[in-house]
Amino acid sequence: MSAIKTFIKHHYRHFNAAALIDAAEGYNTHLASGGKMFVTMGGAMSTAELGLSLAEMIRQDKIHGICCTGANLEEDVFNLVAHDYYERVPGYRDLTPKDEAALLARHMNRVTDTCIPEEEAMRRIEKVVLAEWVKADKAGERYFPHEFMYKILLSGVLKESYQIDPKNSWLLAAAEKNLPIFVPGWEDSTLGNMFTGHCIKGDIKNVHTVRTGIEYMMKLADWYMQTATKNPLGFFQIAGGISGDFPICVVPMLSQDLERDDVPLWGYFCQISDSTTSYGSYSGAVPNEKITWGKLHPDTPKFIVESDATIVAPLIFAYVLGW
Repeated sequence: MSAIKTFIKHHYRHFNAAALIDAAEGYNTHLASGGKMFVTMGGAMSTAELGLSLAEMIRQDKIHGICCTGANLEEDVFNLVAHDYYERVPGYRDLTPKDEAALLARHMNRVTDTCIPEEEAMRRIEKVVLAEWVKADKAGERYFPHEFMYKILLSGVLKESYQIDPKNSWLLAAAEKNLPIFVPGWEDSTLGNMFTGHCIKGDIKNVHTVRTGIEYMMKLADWYMQTATKNPLGFFQIAGGISGDFPICVVPMLSQDLERDDVPLWGYFCQISDSTTSYGSYSGAVPNEKITWGKLHPDTPKFIVESDATIVAPLIFAYVLGW
């Protein structure tokens, strides 16, 4: 066995640690039986540099589709071009409101202990993607948010600005594979806000130049049926929120709203979450609740690791990769 797998198998024997092993073994079993895996990302996993392991998972065909928030889509590229300008604040819990205001004055936007530099990251990418938005707008063309990002990455326009090894960018790995990506609620992101601003200013005439979440669901429905009817499709959820809730709903939408009787259920389910089980919280809902909504079957392998995804996800990916 690999060094990481050996360590995990020896030390991770109980509670959430044992659940991590069960989930990783289940992931491997699912792939070995011919299944494919769909990964969802909430939180700020790109700023946590999940690309260090996620990119290799994509390259080795351990992941076959992704649903993520607009923040995760853009923040991987922010990190790619501005990593050297990021600042870490180890004592972020001790910051006063005045300390936070001082960061704002320097245009350092904080995500927990990590500050993203506005000028070097956000504004630099805005200039590049704006050119693509305007070009599409003038041509009467429409693309999904991730397709615009694929365009700028594959064009090479950012290559000279890379500040990390590009092999650690999960979005670049996805672009090179043309991996299916779905980004519900993209307008709730920095670039989504910027796009809105350019529409208001009139730089972009057609607000529909960037395709919408409803269109993403339609595309997901088509992709799901093409994929899951040939290979069992697993669902690996990192954190909660829209990135998890949006795609898992495609199954009941197809079977209940479209009244189709040929819709496979998800063939594996794992959620990594530090959200405690609570009243009405989707992020804290246990997997069995999804059975009542027609998303999972009673016999679907189901796992939940109640822990910090920034710790757990890289470990499971390393386990699956055999590192």
